[in-house]
Amino acid sequence: MDHRMTIEVLRAKLHRVRITEANLNYIGSITIDEDLIDAAGLVEGEKVQVLNVNNGERLETYVIKGERGSGTICLNGPAAHKARVGDIVIVVAYARMTLDEARSYRPTIVFPDEDTNRLRS
Repeated sequence: MDHRMTIEVLRAKLHRVRITEANLNYIGSITIDEDLIDAAGLVEGEKVQVLNVNNGERLETYVIKGERGSGTICLNGPAAHKARVGDIVIVVAYARMTLDEARSYRPTIVFPDEDTNRLRS
């Protein structure tokens, strides 16, 4: 087996957050409360996949920081067509690593309050 081979694995996940806004007139991306970005270890500008539990849509976009403590989860630009306010989504980020690294890697998974999108105490 080639030990230089890399695979894409789950790196970070915000599990079941609620869409608070859908803004067609923004240039693109997903706006996420900065508390949630920090908790999951996401980076502004990072590519993420958004999985809509309500309608099965899956899309890729990038992270922008929302107001800390606001609970904001806003799909912007074309992505706004893929969800409605109130929909539940899962936001995931992946990383490339070797097979050996992947076998021992543990992703960061955050389970915010589904109603407020705030971190649970």
